[in-house]
Amino acid sequence: MGFFESLKGYHPGTTGRASSQERYAPPPGPPPLPSETSYAPPPGPPPGREGYAPPVGPFPSQQHISSEPPAYHDWTVVPDNALLPPPPSLGHTTSPSGNANPSDADRAHEWCKAYPMIHPHQPTPVQHAAVANGDVRLVKPPEYKGDLLMPTTGAWRGSTKAGSSDSCLLTSSPLYFACADSPFRTRTTKTIYFEIKIRELGRGSRADESSIALGYCAMPYPTWRMPGWERGSLAVHGDDGRRYVNDTWGGKDFTLPFQIGDTVGLGMSFSFPDNPPEYGAPPHTSTSLDVQIFSTRNGQKGESWNLHEELDSSNDLGVDGLDGHFDLYGAVGTFGGVEFDVSFNSRHWLWHPQ
Repeated sequence: MGFFESLKGYHPGTTGRASSQERYAPPPGPPPLPSETSYAPPPGPPPGREGYAPPVGPFPSQQHISSEPPAYHDWTVVPDNALLPPPPSLGHTTSPSGNANPSDADRAHEWCKAYPMIHPHQPTPVQHAAVANGDVRLVKPPEYKGDLLMPTTGAWRGSTKAGSSDSCLLTSSPLYFACADSPFRTRTTKTIYFEIKIRELGRGSRADESSIALGYCAMPYPTWRMPGWERGSLAVHGDDGRRYVNDTWGGKDFTLPFQIGDTVGLGMSFSFPDNPPEYGAPPHTSTSLDVQIFSTRNGQKGESWNLHEELDSSNDLGVDGLDGHFDLYGAVGTFGGVEFDVSFNSRHWLWHPQ
């Protein structure tokens, strides 16, 4: 049977073939209009909607609209920012006096990557007592060109040759033992401190070509770099009076440059944090100590700063190694020809702790 032959019996308007037309014929007349239908919607809400009523009141976006003017805000009232960290101090890219050789800096950076800071150790009772009594030794590094003598316990006298390169004298024992001195363990404040008397600057050369610095370092530390320049260290430098905290650049303004005859001191105080721990945490779970660094000059307490002050994200490299979780050693940095005395014994200090 061909295609056209198969269409026989199909008439438009029907619902099937001609053989079914007699059983399935359309109803007479046009379809009824919607208004004429006899079907009405069932009463009540749609199924599943029983018990739901529209919310009372205006739409949410209109609940807080009021014709009354907003309350007056007194912009002269300064909010309490006592719990906020101090704002960052402005740093410098270079020092106005001596600046180190860039190759020495690059070598120190690579050295620090190869030798990370060591974890603290528990001191013996004898070692801990010796440091507490001021019986502290200085170690002369290979870069130090000069003399270093100990006239009495805890007191040292040093002198360097003119034109000497940067060097860093370090104490043989920590002045701060994290395992024994941390306020998290003792619940008391721990302060470390020492003084330097500057006898001469610029031996055989100009004074602006010589420098001395005092600070603290976590170990190990590259001894051909002044303290404060590499990770885990801080210091105050006498040539520019600036403070350096893990700072390879130009430091931050802090005090006046050191002068011949000055006795300068630098201390760190570690105390249990005053800020409350996070909600729901017990008090002993806080991980950050309050650390205050202070300076003295000729027996008088001077400038200070908070280790956890707000940092400049573009320049500051953080305070790793200095926040009380690592042992800290005393550090004396020298450059050029200088003569000095170092005192770790409180009996020799001009400043007397309260």
